[in-house]
Amino acid sequence: MAALRFETCHVACSANRTPNVVSWGRGGTLAFGTCNSVAVYEPQERRVLSMLNGHTARVNAVQWVHKDDGAPETHLVSGSSDSRVLVWAVQNGKFVLSVECKGHTDAVCAVDALYAGTGILVASAAADSGVRLWLCGDAKEAECLHSLTFGGGFMMDVSLALLPGTKVPVLACGGDDSRVHLYTVQAPEKKVQRVTMLQGHEDWVRGVAWTSVGGELLLASCSQDCLIGVWRLRAKSGSGARARGDQDDAVIKMKEDVFGVEEQEGERVFAVALETVLAGHENWVYGVHWRPPTCEGGERCEPLSLLSASMDKTMVLWTPDQDSGVWMEQVRVGEVGGNTLGFYGCQMSPDASMILAHSFHGALHLWSKDASSGEWRPDVVLSGHFNAVQDLSWDPEGEFVVSASSDQTVRLFTTWRRSKPEGGRRPTWHEISRPQIHGYDMRCLATLGRFQLVSSADEKVLRIFRAPRNFLDNLASISGASREELLASGDCARLPEGASTPALGLSNKAVFQGKATVVLPFLLWPLKTPLLSLTGDLVPSSKDGEEKKFGSVSDQYPESYFKPINMTEPPTEDDLLQNTLWPEVQKLYGHGFEMSCLAADGGATVVASACKASKAEHAAVLLWSTTTWRQLQALACHSLTVTQMAFSPDGAMLLLVSRDRTWSLWRRHQAGPEPKYSLYARTTKDASVHSRIIWSCDWSPNGTYFATSSRDKKVIVWGPCTTDERGDSVAPRQVKPSSSILDVADSATAVAFCPRLCSDNSYLLAVGLECGQIIVYGWRPDGDPAAGRDWIQYGQTDSSQSHTLAVKRLRWRPRVGRAGVPGEESAWLQLASAGADHAVKIFDINVEAL
Repeated sequence: MAALRFETCHVACSANRTPNVVSWGRGGTLAFGTCNSVAVYEPQERRVLSMLNGHTARVNAVQWVHKDDGAPETHLVSGSSDSRVLVWAVQNGKFVLSVECKGHTDAVCAVDALYAGTGILVASAAADSGVRLWLCGDAKEAECLHSLTFGGGFMMDVSLALLPGTKVPVLACGGDDSRVHLYTVQAPEKKVQRVTMLQGHEDWVRGVAWTSVGGELLLASCSQDCLIGVWRLRAKSGSGARARGDQDDAVIKMKEDVFGVEEQEGERVFAVALETVLAGHENWVYGVHWRPPTCEGGERCEPLSLLSASMDKTMVLWTPDQDSGVWMEQVRVGEVGGNTLGFYGCQMSPDASMILAHSFHGALHLWSKDASSGEWRPDVVLSGHFNAVQDLSWDPEGEFVVSASSDQTVRLFTTWRRSKPEGGRRPTWHEISRPQIHGYDMRCLATLGRFQLVSSADEKVLRIFRAPRNFLDNLASISGASREELLASGDCARLPEGASTPALGLSNKAVFQGKATVVLPFLLWPLKTPLLSLTGDLVPSSKDGEEKKFGSVSDQYPESYFKPINMTEPPTEDDLLQNTLWPEVQKLYGHGFEMSCLAADGGATVVASACKASKAEHAAVLLWSTTTWRQLQALACHSLTVTQMAFSPDGAMLLLVSRDRTWSLWRRHQAGPEPKYSLYARTTKDASVHSRIIWSCDWSPNGTYFATSSRDKKVIVWGPCTTDERGDSVAPRQVKPSSSILDVADSATAVAFCPRLCSDNSYLLAVGLECGQIIVYGWRPDGDPAAGRDWIQYGQTDSSQSHTLAVKRLRWRPRVGRAGVPGEESAWLQLASAGADHAVKIFDINVEAL
């Protein structure tokens, strides 16, 4: 049996909204938690290398296990809301689950690890008010050395290091008691003992991090009091009581906390003192990260600099002055304005040439240092949804993918063809536009031609958007498409330059060339400056010298939410939020409840919409004309919510599937200037093969057959459907199953026919399951349905390629080949999938074997 080869082309995802979820390895790769997975991302190649799927709930903490020599890491630790800590190891170039740590009774919020002898010492903090220390060896399960409890308190972060000149681990825990707790793990009994508590913060300690400098340890702690404390831990000269009493009364020193550690040679004494307090942030400081040590010429180099991230939307790079030793702010980067919250954490690349922060909405913010000028500039980095992706669609030419998510955004992804590709690398996928940023969770969308789309959310309204001219210019620059062809297809003469959303509004307003858009708050003030209207037109001024009776404070400093930008590379998160919206051209009202699904015919002449329904009167599907934007018809047939709809490739048929376990088929008639649809065929509950809700449906590329998939784990192909007859049908026809019942062993939540027929005229069908797996089957109409020989399984996604939650939508690229790759690509197909695990995935599927 021939097999298909699945290759993951692109994964669009974002970081979870927890502080300790991102870690930058010495090998240059970035690991971060996204929903229930850990993504391993290569910033230089700008692509996801692998997805580590092992957790069953949100990943809250990720940490590389660093090596002393600075070599690339081979182990990774992750903690999750499933109360488990997992250790991943590299084997044969791939990450595999090595050790599982079980013992916490609530969500794990922070982890850290270091190599200790032949094993790995792991520290984890959880919402069960406990901190646990684990020793991970070759066994599949770890040994819990000790469990620390803090009563009703919580530890927000943990950090491990080795005491200077010893092999004794020291653990720092920062918690909600505004203190930093220090513990040591002493051999041979592996006894865990609290040695001191560092006091100085006035609010919760959110982050702690150790670094080694000149044979001493520095500990950075950050807090909700907006301050960062730097503590120095050093070994005191002498031993025992002599070291404890080593004080020079003639020298003024900061108060030291002294503790001893028992070793074979005797007791060693260490002292911890506050080095400095860094004040520069204006809001809670959530993360600190030291510059990683490097190895130059075989010698360990320990440059001293500290990176901090705050909810004030900034990151600050702190360094001590070479002469005075005073810590000073060297670089400050971040966001200005916008409607986002602050940063949850920060990381620095191994060579300190890049710094990264992740924000409340999951976005990664990357800055790179220019080698010639030394300036820090925003750089291209991965982006994606931060909640379940509900729907997606390709444009008719197969050049970009548009997705809608419960994170209240619609995003557009395409390939970036660089002018100077490095080493012949293939183009990478990136988000280049965010057509809609809404105030309700998005539910569905449909494309109307190349540059128009309709979307709906939990608000009962359909909204139609059209691409602005600035988007067409940037699409041509980034993807390498012909600007002339794009502008010709986009009818650019009437297109606005961009769009902007006014304050407290949900509609994207068009902004035309030479005009600006500002937000006018409700506070009024007499001004002498001319006003700008919300549509971008200048408000005529009154007589010279006459004060305005109505005005706005913001008019003194107009805040433009859109400005045309000419992009040669994918935009940053700031530009995506403000400068890539599409203007809204129409609203359609008619449904009484939240929307459930949308569909549009291939000619972009009719839009079908359905809403949630518990009664037959609300389950009617509404048809809309795209020329007049008025309601054409209401198709009443089902008694419960219509879950998905699909027009046949020629637009002659409309298929509806419903929560009532039935489907209905409607045929198009041209009654005058506008089309009408009549019931062609349907199933009843008694005659339906499906016994549970029908989730998905799709048409074969020739429009002869259609497939349905259901919660009852069945996939069925129905047909043939003919459209030769003329006139309205008197009674519904019977369309029977053409295939045997395909049992996919799990709830089938998505189904999609490949637009290309195989050489033996068989069909390729992709099925998405509730467990997240995607399976591709071949179906032969001339097979033997009675014996079940008409189905052949050609391939499936493996554990690292699959989604971790239900597959919400599958869409094949409408053209053969791979987007952004010119030349003969007939051996390849592309499949896009949307998952409840927040991910949009694009797979390259090689069909040469077929």
